[in-house]
Amino acid sequence: MERLVRVTMDLLEIVVSKEYVKKAEGVYRIGETRISLDSLVYLFHEGVSAESMVDSYPALTLEQVHGALAFYLGNQKEIDGYLADGKRAASVQQEQSRQTNAEWIAKLQRARDASQIPG
Repeated sequence: MERLVRVTMDLLEIVVSKEYVKKAEGVYRIGETRISLDSLVYLFHEGVSAESMVDSYPALTLEQVHGALAFYLGNQKEIDGYLADGKRAASVQQEQSRQTNAEWIAKLQRARDASQIPG
């Protein structure tokens, strides 16, 4: 009986120790892939099924998708804050790019307008 308990505990430790999401260089990634947790969370909010997520990201298994979504739901406040910070940073970067490249953007717009065929 004691051996059975030890084997059961060893198996439990293996199952509990699985990491589906890792944070590296400030980015949450699914396991050892380069697929971001953000990608799955946005699909989750759109109502996409875990099976469809696997279809969209063949590098992931169904287990990894469910594990990542469980991680998100267990840490939702933190991850939602992380996603909001990312959106704010992207907006700031986009605005800086518009200001830095205003002349180039205007030139492209003039070229686009000039290439339009009238009605």
